[in-house]
Amino acid sequence: MPIGESLVAEPSLSIVIPVHNGGESFRQCLWSLKQYGAAASEIIIVVDGGTDASLQLAQASGARVIALPTAGGPARARNLGAQLAQGDLLFFMDADVTLQADTLSQVIAIFRDQPGLAALIGSYDDAPGATNFLSQYKNLFHHYTHQTGSETASTFWGACGAIRRSVFLELGGFDEAYRYPSVEDIELGYRLKRAGYSIQLCKTVQVKHLKRWEPLSLLRAEVLYRALPWTELLWRDRQFANDLNLKTSSRVSLLLTYGLLLTLIAGVGWSGAWIGATGLALVLLLLNLPVYQFFCRKRGFGFTLQVIPWHWLYFLYGGAAFVVGTGRYHLQQWRRPNQTRVPQV
Repeated sequence: MPIGESLVAEPSLSIVIPVHNGGESFRQCLWSLKQYGAAASEIIIVVDGGTDASLQLAQASGARVIALPTAGGPARARNLGAQLAQGDLLFFMDADVTLQADTLSQVIAIFRDQPGLAALIGSYDDAPGATNFLSQYKNLFHHYTHQTGSETASTFWGACGAIRRSVFLELGGFDEAYRYPSVEDIELGYRLKRAGYSIQLCKTVQVKHLKRWEPLSLLRAEVLYRALPWTELLWRDRQFANDLNLKTSSRVSLLLTYGLLLTLIAGVGWSGAWIGATGLALVLLLLNLPVYQFFCRKRGFGFTLQVIPWHWLYFLYGGAAFVVGTGRYHLQQWRRPNQTRVPQV
């Protein structure tokens, strides 16, 4: 054996991609697979219904394609792909991301060198595909959150995440009760941790996100498909870990943002409230200074000034969703033991 050659065999890797009306982003995703997907032993694309040309594009790519007549959500689509996969590792990626040249080679090497590792998640890069402000802000903020997070992760991530296939099948895969892109990946991560498995945040494993965000699409996704179901999941599993979006600084910022809102409202009838509002705003700026310094380095001072109100709005709608989600969860728990059992006919 040549000097320096590893005694440990490299695990094989299967890529699984769900797609529903993928559009131009899916075309770019397939291009990146053609350029940088050679390290994978197979590529499985699950076309989850849809009305565009995603099925034809998938079939022309040379990947193994599963076509579903109606959409059932990415959880079901990923599970179907995983059940057919043959690789030791399952690498899940979204249809609106593109690989980098070393994404897959890094994933394979990490699992090869850490036989006790069950799963890993990566990060968006710092060059989002869509150029409008909101897309740049949201995707860069996601990049910042992962780049500053603990490498010992508490959740899984379906846009750029890998897991040993044996572990995935043992746990039953993603929860198919989530019919839309939601928190099915976070829920899987909580089950992984509860079962004693390790998840690593690998900050150099990156993909580019191509999605274009607009105000309504962002708020709908953030509140209805993310914050509300995540809140109910947090209460179900009692997983209030100080990690990623649940950092202590974010929780304090949420309280400060609501305090600022209340003092601004009070300022309509009482000028003294403006002193308190100014103080709270300064504290918010200082507490989140690392975030704003990051944006300033990446996109400049003018861009950062636009970020601040959106960042504070993020705390506001996140807090409101947490209150509503908490109420919904506890109401469901209260109703459950009081529900009358319906006789089976």
